[in-house]
Amino acid sequence: MSNKANVVNILVLLIAASVSTALAGEKNAPPSQKIPKGAKVFVAPIAGGYDNYLKDAIAKKKVPVEIVASRDQADYEITGTSESQKASTAKKVILGNWHSREEASITVSNIKSAEVVWAYSVHEEGSAHGQRSSAESCAKHLKEVIENQ
Repeated sequence: MSNKANVVNILVLLIAASVSTALAGEKNAPPSQKIPKGAKVFVAPIAGGYDNYLKDAIAKKKVPVEIVASRDQADYEITGTSESQKASTAKKVILGNWHSREEASITVSNIKSAEVVWAYSVHEEGSAHGQRSSAESCAKHLKEVIENQ
């Protein structure tokens, strides 16, 4: 009887493992939508004026989207956060490094479905151009995703 119980327990564990693996695969699956070239995109306000750096970077990197002024006109919305930390006096004196530390994270969401279709984070320990550098990194990777679909 204990052998039958062991076989049943093993079967139950195998079924549970396969179900949880299937669910994890769905959870980690790539988004079902892609960002088409020429899509209308609204860049939401981001603290510290980072949205302006991002808009400039999208234009500079020639990302194939159309930036619109109103969320009502857009198909997609870019939201995000940004943090900039200027070099400390010790970093300047000891290391001779005046570059700031930049961190930014953006997400592109389909406005109608609210599905996040793309996200990107950047961390630059020594950024010569501050927020502009991290915004250009975000724009560059967004362009690559749109053009390589």
